[in-house]
Amino acid sequence: MIGQHTLKPNPGSRKKSIAFGRGDSSGHGSFSGHGGKGQTARSGGGRKPGFEGGQTPITRRMPKLKGFTPPNYTIYQPVNVYQLNVFKDGDTVDLVALYDRKIIKKKNSPVKILADGELTKKLTVNIDACSAEAKKKIEAAGGTVKILNLKKKDKPE
Repeated sequence: MIGQHTLKPNPGSRKKSIAFGRGDSSGHGSFSGHGGKGQTARSGGGRKPGFEGGQTPITRRMPKLKGFTPPNYTIYQPVNVYQLNVFKDGDTVDLVALYDRKIIKKKNSPVKILADGELTKKLTVNIDACSAEAKKKIEAAGGTVKILNLKKKDKPE
């Protein structure tokens, strides 16, 4: 029969209390699990997250960047259709020709033809990218457009 004198707690439900502050032989050392002296020994003490010992934290050293640029994003040099009027009829327009005429500033960056203005010359355009409207204007003037396919490894940085 079960009596009050035979009741016991379930195994593992009661944990033996730990005696803090009872000397080095207690197994908790001379600081009794409270660390060293000062700020870290106090209740609520310690340093806030991101504190780096007084030097300017990395979150404040970084600039406030707006937005996000994907790693495979290509920046084109824009050239408008009206700028191609400096060439003669029948000329081939490519990256080198545009650079020689000082229409673009960099020889190693891709170029995109945009549709601003009118074209009066018949040109062959070999270029990295071209807007649909610009292509219509070049072909309406009697010219042709060839888009160069840049492979991922060939893209300039």
